[in-house]
Amino acid sequence: MENANYVALSRQMTLQRELDISANNLANMNTNGFKFEQLLVNAQPGAPAYDDPIKAPANFAFDNGVGRNFTQGSLSQTGGTLDLALEGENTFFAVTTPKGNAYTRDGAFTLGPDGTLMTKEGYIVQGDSGSIILDPKKGEPTITASGIVSQTSQGIAERVGKISVVRVARLSDLSKNGDGTFKMTSNATPTPATDANVRQGFLEASNVNPMSEITHLIQINRAYASLSNIIDQNSQLSRTAVERLGR
Repeated sequence: MENANYVALSRQMTLQRELDISANNLANMNTNGFKFEQLLVNAQPGAPAYDDPIKAPANFAFDNGVGRNFTQGSLSQTGGTLDLALEGENTFFAVTTPKGNAYTRDGAFTLGPDGTLMTKEGYIVQGDSGSIILDPKKGEPTITASGIVSQTSQGIAERVGKISVVRVARLSDLSKNGDGTFKMTSNATPTPATDANVRQGFLEASNVNPMSEITHLIQINRAYASLSNIIDQNSQLSRTAVERLGR
């Protein structure tokens, strides 16, 4: 097989991966706090190719992982007392999952059977001194911009706890943990985000631009088809050359 075909095939493989990622972006365009993803593609020299002979030089398309855009999505007002949105760069709600500590931008919280504040998946929202447990007899909670949760008892506001909001210095240290959460992949420790702004009654929307993703899907399909034509043309040239040499 000619080098051009190998290169085209390597690019087709990355395009298939791009298609999956773009489709996932569109599928999550209405997911609270979802962050847009894209494939990182680099050129890889022909030496590591697994076929012989490969005539150097030949640069192949190489899947270098997935990049994630953490820019803030728009905030939509819901009026829900347990709906929270964050304003602040690199900030996340800290939660506890069966896999350990995790971080999320999805603030659509709810209450467990015992009044514990948790995500809709059942992950406990961390507070400054452990779990935040609300008393349903004391009515709806009030949550300040700094994350302090309080309830009113006999006309007096009582502090229940403070929601842990943390800042991750290097967003590249985060990887997907499932259910809209992220985990740290390094030994770095997130720090308290004292300047973050918690908005009660709001939710952060996905930062996916659906029109851009649809356009990208069209571009991927066209690029894949063009590469298929290149491979077919090169194969036809090879067959023609062999036939002529055999005469």
